[in-house]
Amino acid sequence: MLWAGSKGGLEVRTSAGGATVLRGRFPYAVPTVLKDGRERLREVFEARAFAASVAAGGDIHLLVHHDFDRPLASRGAGSLEISDGDDALTFEATIAPEMRGVSYVADFLGTLSAGLVGGISPGFRVAEGGALVKRDSEGLLRVVRSAELIEISAVTKPAYPQAQIEARNWTPCTAAEDRTLVHALNRWRL
Repeated sequence: MLWAGSKGGLEVRTSAGGATVLRGRFPYAVPTVLKDGRERLREVFEARAFAASVAAGGDIHLLVHHDFDRPLASRGAGSLEISDGDDALTFEATIAPEMRGVSYVADFLGTLSAGLVGGISPGFRVAEGGALVKRDSEGLLRVVRSAELIEISAVTKPAYPQAQIEARNWTPCTAAEDRTLVHALNRWRL
């Protein structure tokens, strides 16, 4: 499982009925440095990298810090809308007023209000052939052409300002790994 995020890409509003609406975007074509030094690692997402999984209409969740035990919204529940465009992956999530009484939701909204959480971080898998890794004068560059979107998370510390990458696996997933969400526990951290 791979993770990405965007600091400052999260907009929060509360409706008259008490629901909290979160909007966010993960911009494309924004290269980032994942690791500097002798062997510099960079990454960039091509436009519509998540198009296939967004169009498939499967259930995708909005989570707190990539934790499936702390969901905020989901497509299956009708509380998460996701679109994939030429410039960014965007979402709008509605957190029902009843969720405010759930301890982790109250904690999340409190840290969000205090400015401690502000990053957007999609969890995804890159299948074989979905990315190209090439070497240039600046080191290695991974170009993600297509990826399966599993979830989107609000995170405390995204790795870079516009399209933050928290962790990366620089080898494609095998077909068996693609069928399980347990793979999230095996991610490689830089």
